Amino acid sequence: MRQDRQRLDKWLWFARFARTRPVAVRLVEDGHVRVEGRRIENAAHGLKLGDVLTLALPHATLVVRVLDLGMRRGPYEEARLLYEPLNGAARDDPSLAEGKSDG
Repeated sequence: MRQDRQRLDKWLWFARFARTRPVAVRLVEDGHVRVEGRRIENAAHGLKLGDVLTLALPHATLVVRVLDLGMRRGPYEEARLLYEPLNGAARDDPSLAEGKSDG
């Protein structure tokens, strides 16, 4: 993959929207993720900076903009720097990135 892109499932895991990579893959394959308004079913889809994701998670529907591509799955404080919430959710709301989306 190009250096300016990252696999969607990997980014979801790094950003703590999924507890494990397999959960992130399932989230994508089950149709719960849109990138720029298009439903994505391929977990290997390449994300780039500025992409807008709509995530239909069990506890909320979130719209976020990709601000950075992760290098690792770090703590919440690191994960929240990877995205900007666009649907009114507070950036410091820990419920956004705690990985509660493992169904």
